[in-house]
Amino acid sequence: MRKFLVIISLLFPVAIYAQHKKTGPSSYDLLIGTYTKGKSKGIYVYRFYVQSGHMAFLNEIDGVDNPSYLTVSNDNKFVYAVNEIGKNGEVSAFTFDPKQGKLAFINKQPSGGADPCYISEDKDQQNVFIANYSSGTMAVLPVNKDGSLKPASQIVKDEGHGVNKDRQEGPHVHIAQLSPDEKYLLYSDLGTDKLNIMRYHASHPQPLTPASPAFVSVKDGEGPRHIVFSNDKKYVYLVTEMGSAVHVFDYDNGKLKEKQSITLLADGFKGQTAGAAIHISPDGKFLYASNRLETNEISVFAIDQETGTLTFVQRTSTEGKNPRDFAIDPSGSFMVVANQDSDSIFVYKIDKASGRIYRISVAIEIGNPVCLKFTPAE
Repeated sequence: MRKFLVIISLLFPVAIYAQHKKTGPSSYDLLIGTYTKGKSKGIYVYRFYVQSGHMAFLNEIDGVDNPSYLTVSNDNKFVYAVNEIGKNGEVSAFTFDPKQGKLAFINKQPSGGADPCYISEDKDQQNVFIANYSSGTMAVLPVNKDGSLKPASQIVKDEGHGVNKDRQEGPHVHIAQLSPDEKYLLYSDLGTDKLNIMRYHASHPQPLTPASPAFVSVKDGEGPRHIVFSNDKKYVYLVTEMGSAVHVFDYDNGKLKEKQSITLLADGFKGQTAGAAIHISPDGKFLYASNRLETNEISVFAIDQETGTLTFVQRTSTEGKNPRDFAIDPSGSFMVVANQDSDSIFVYKIDKASGRIYRISVAIEIGNPVCLKFTPAE
């Protein structure tokens, strides 16, 4: 009998490993960027469990001013955060231990503008790209092998204004994101109603040059904000902040052609609104976008797999104020929503067949959460 139990005990880890390989990881790290003007003191790391949607606190790093947007390096060893602190914006680099969820400060550099609000990195970890909202600049900062940041190698300054004198008095860059093949970088400008397109050559001293054409425009006063590429790389989806709509573009080797615009708003809605984050489910079948101010909702759309166009599915409350960001866990089972102005993060279950989301009884309190990033726990 004892020998039988020993055999079972030896086989059990193998069975667990086989199940893990079949279904994917059982947990991920969730990194949370914040504004530190209230209860928050920096960046927080939680362990997220994909079977239940529950979260457990792992670590935090304090003393980081307004780390309002984060990116994690492709090798999962480094984290970069913008410091949205006014006209002298900064970018901070950290080492990252995914097993413990521990961050350690490396260095920081000027962001190349005022109020940096977005950061991304190329797959080879050569450069990070920063959108500086208030100055309307987009900066490239080279990365050393130890993860530390060098000073900006290139700063692109947008020019112009839009029809809304209060919000579009000048350029306001809101995102800087590479195409899936990393041949192009797209960056949105809320102030000029443009989605700009640059060629990217990673090894060049100044790696960005304007593409041809160099931009596409949306309707005056829409205010382009964030983008996401379709899983098959054929389409780009742009959410507008001031227009609260999603624009669908055909995408082909750096060229964009708009084919659809669909609202985030319910029929007859007349209140204040502001589109924010946009993401696609891991299976590529559904698109989600958040809307703020007097709406505070997540909108769900089905993606036509042949044309890339969108069909409305659901609009549901985030049960908080100003859902600045949300994230879908890599298994596609859950959505985590950050309500910036109510210091709350809620978890929603995703029905993979319909794309609809349902709030579950999991929540954490974090001061001014504004960025959520999933990354492997090991």
